Amino acid sequence: MVDEIVVPLHDSPMHIDRSLLSPIAQRLTMGDDVVVLYGPRQTGKTTLMRNVLATLPGKKLEINGDELRHIDALSSRDAVRLGQLVEGYDILFIDEAQRIPEIGINLKILHDRHPGLRIAVTGSSSFDIARGIREPLTGRSWSRILYPISMLELSRDLTPTELGAGLEERLVLGSYPRLWSLESRKDKETHLAELAGSYLYRDILELASIRNPRKLRDILKLLAFQVGSEVSLSEIGRSVGMGKDTVQDYIDLLEKSFIIFELGGFGKNLRSEVTRNRKYYFFDNGIRNVIVDDLRPLPGRTDTGALWENWCIAERRKLLEYSAAPAACHFWRTYAGSEIDYLEYRDGQLSAWEFKYGTKVPRVPEPFSREYPDAAYRVVTPENWRDFVTKVEG
Repeated sequence: MVDEIVVPLHDSPMHIDRSLLSPIAQRLTMGDDVVVLYGPRQTGKTTLMRNVLATLPGKKLEINGDELRHIDALSSRDAVRLGQLVEGYDILFIDEAQRIPEIGINLKILHDRHPGLRIAVTGSSSFDIARGIREPLTGRSWSRILYPISMLELSRDLTPTELGAGLEERLVLGSYPRLWSLESRKDKETHLAELAGSYLYRDILELASIRNPRKLRDILKLLAFQVGSEVSLSEIGRSVGMGKDTVQDYIDLLEKSFIIFELGGFGKNLRSEVTRNRKYYFFDNGIRNVIVDDLRPLPGRTDTGALWENWCIAERRKLLEYSAAPAACHFWRTYAGSEIDYLEYRDGQLSAWEFKYGTKVPRVPEPFSREYPDAAYRVVTPENWRDFVTKVEG
């Protein structure tokens, strides 16, 4: 059974098999770790986990962390009560586990006292669920992140022509699952606005005790306008009336809530290379565009280059994680102004990419080719992007 997300490109509905379905099913079948599925809200974690469990034999107990019915037992640290809760079940699935106090230590008790019980949990907020789980479950858990729909997932069932047909919409509206079942552009834009307004900050504001949510939104908006550019925390601090360290704390929370992610500068300690600065990208273009209040189609936009760069790097990140192909990811720039958008260092090999939405294809910067003569260099355009976002060696 697959994750039921309809893509309206065929006469009959098509369902997308999420990349993590098989790895999670295998882990729950073969391993004894607690399986933890993180990810932004509304990316399909609950649906995915239910589809995984539907493929497995045994009696299942599903608990939602937003409901009160089982919360007392799951936060009790009482081995007897916990045992009574799971008695007769083969699989325990806890959805929205970050809502349950002391969930980590209670999962540890269940794991250690009931070795035959397979346990799976989901959480929308890594900073809180990790804080509650990581230490108690050290050596006992296996975790993955579910992102909005990736081009890797779509490429398994769509032809290259079909995959390319929706590219411009993905650059503007992004890839949250619900969008695939909505037909009109207006409905999609409304859904994105509701998603950002109702869910985007919910975990941060509720679980991190943010004292000034308006400044959090201001910081995020400034980052949205600076996609693809190096970010000065001091400048952001001056703009929002905060110290640099406080800005960094807020950005850390945005990262741990799967809204943005960071790229650092690459270098081998040459004085000419910028290595301390950071760039920030959004996991989803649609969320970025809602934040800057601009969901216009691509023609006429002045930020197309930034959208293209953000989308390519976010899709690449999904690919690397889903393919279990870890890489050190960076950008590269010299103080003299030479730069490259994106680098990966993996298995001793350095690879570099530039992202260009237009027709002009740049040459590799001479300082880079001089210092890194063995590095591969490629340019990703709307004509050749598929391999980059669907193949690790793309």
